[in-house]
Amino acid sequence: MRWWAALGVCLLGVLAGDTALYWVGHHWGDHILDWRITRLVLTKEREEAMKRAYHRHGMKIVFIARFVAGFRAAAFLTAGVVRIPFWKFLMVDGVAALIGVPLGFGVAFLFTDQLPAILHGVHRFERVLALVALVLVAAAIGYLAYRKSREA
Repeated sequence: MRWWAALGVCLLGVLAGDTALYWVGHHWGDHILDWRITRLVLTKEREEAMKRAYHRHGMKIVFIARFVAGFRAAAFLTAGVVRIPFWKFLMVDGVAALIGVPLGFGVAFLFTDQLPAILHGVHRFERVLALVALVLVAAAIGYLAYRKSREA
């Protein structure tokens, strides 16, 4: 596959996913806001403050959310909930995607040859992490056994 075709497919996939999040928020967002579990975190006062912020800074939030992992889905869902015009959402998200997607694609393309070395390092880190976890579990069990023996 040619790199430019792969980049185009990636860009279309990203925009399709973002659009799906927007439309879920647009069509079902008010119902999600009424869920009891949602209300534990998002009170009516917080909801109103969030909506005011989106009406004031919505396009900035959508643009910045493209570059913040973990925040993007919530930001795009909320853009639909507060009814930011779809054409504005798509325009701002498209501009942000034209920056972020080629950047990520380029980094991945340039470092593809390094993938085996990167995976080797990741596997080494996983083994060390597993060893540390086992030592911590053993220490906790030992501590609990010591405390129990002292109580008896």
